[in-house]
Amino acid sequence: MPYIPREKIDYQAIGYRLRAYRIASSLKAEDVAESLGISRAAVYRLEKGEIVKIETLDNLARLLNTSLTSLLGINTEYYSSANGFFERMRQLETQSSHIYTHFEPFSYLLTSDCYDKTLVEMLTEASPLNLLSEKQQEVLSILKERKKHQSLHSPHIYNLISQQQIEKFLYVGMLGSVNLTKTLQQERKKRAKNEILHLIEKLEQKNSYLNIAIISDTMPSLTFQLFYQEKVPLSLAVSPFRLGEFPNVSTGIATVTSSTEAIFQYQSLFDKLWLKATKGDDAINLLKQIVSHY
Repeated sequence: MPYIPREKIDYQAIGYRLRAYRIASSLKAEDVAESLGISRAAVYRLEKGEIVKIETLDNLARLLNTSLTSLLGINTEYYSSANGFFERMRQLETQSSHIYTHFEPFSYLLTSDCYDKTLVEMLTEASPLNLLSEKQQEVLSILKERKKHQSLHSPHIYNLISQQQIEKFLYVGMLGSVNLTKTLQQERKKRAKNEILHLIEKLEQKNSYLNIAIISDTMPSLTFQLFYQEKVPLSLAVSPFRLGEFPNVSTGIATVTSSTEAIFQYQSLFDKLWLKATKGDDAINLLKQIVSHY
């Protein structure tokens, strides 16, 4: 009888998911501890992957409004809150050597530090009370951690960019609301232009870890990221959340899956679009041409 190797359970990955779901549920470690009748230190150990009992995971799944299979990584993970989803992105980026991404207008990881300040302003403008919620503040904190790690870790990023989205970004400007003065709208258009110039500058440095391709075709309405550790696929993330003009970190359901079929389908789509897109110096020149019109 042939030997069939047993798949190892990735306890650390389970811990990562627990933390992401806890954040998405707006629960603190002490809230989880109280609900389960354990210590806060025990909750942190669980989030480090120190899983002892399957019953504990089952109870956590119920508390966090998810399924046991999702926590185990067998099923698709669903995130209705951007803070939990972006925390999951931070975790996956930490583990990844290669990231294939399509975001609008382009990957947040490639934005300047000034972008973060304007993002705060856009989210505030989009809020009915002109105040950031606790979840939005948490999103901003997680985003900063993502960018900080990327600068230290420097995974290989392959960013597929929509020409239409770049043109829209420059035309509209970095706005959270249309109810702004003409002067402020013009200022936000300048900031959008500066972001594209910043992207061009990064590309001209010829860093081997950064590759972009500009596609003129209409792109999918949902953005996605594919995560790899060398040649081993880790996960696919699909998101309705956006951080460009008129940002959305409040409404939608993002998904994360390690399904081989899903990763294959999205990678095939990415490869097909990448093949016919504008790349290298041609992409830099195209961005310069686009930005010169604004």
